[in-house]
Amino acid sequence: MNKQPFFPFQALADTLLPFLPEDNGDGSHDLSHIHRVWTNAQVIQAKEGGDPEILLAATLLHDCVPVEKNSPLRAQASTLSADRAARILNGLSWPDSRVNAVAHAVQTHSFSAALIPTTLEAKILQDSDRLDAIGLIGVARCFYVSGRMGSALYDYTNPLATGREYQDKRFTIEHFHTKLLRLASGFQTPEGARLAAIRHQRLESFLHEFMDEITGQPINEPS
Repeated sequence: MNKQPFFPFQALADTLLPFLPEDNGDGSHDLSHIHRVWTNAQVIQAKEGGDPEILLAATLLHDCVPVEKNSPLRAQASTLSADRAARILNGLSWPDSRVNAVAHAVQTHSFSAALIPTTLEAKILQDSDRLDAIGLIGVARCFYVSGRMGSALYDYTNPLATGREYQDKRFTIEHFHTKLLRLASGFQTPEGARLAAIRHQRLESFLHEFMDEITGQPINEPS
């Protein structure tokens, strides 16, 4: 394994990493998250094409303005990061066209922003970031974030949320239904969609086994 985590653009990473915010204690949006998104982006880019330097810059800067999940500014987080990313790259004398390409990718990557990416690099970044929200990594991040927000694991009196709307801010497992299980249908690239389908199956399997353990009886088998 190459010891440079952002190979083959480690020099660019070394330039941009100092602009990232200091550790705020959010292990779901730390450097390991950025590295996983970059790993995903490399896999997708190898199949779909796109400018890898633009992709890395956008990956490194996509959360450069940290906003908590429960903040009223959450829907604006990607726009705030895009604006800051543009200022950073302008300060490094990047050409306007490449600054704009990075900023667009950063702005449109977010699920909360609900913006549509129009460039290949932006589509790849959105797919790469969303891959980190599903599969077993997505499970781990979901429970981690919910723990930070003070949510319970599930509603023991009504674990299936029968007869009521899902309350994912109160009960972690209900976030699977309000968001995680919906993500795989919205991928932008063929390779991203292929990888998402694999991770979606892992989500369904986890949810099935989780519910089996807490209810003592089998729930519907995952599709």
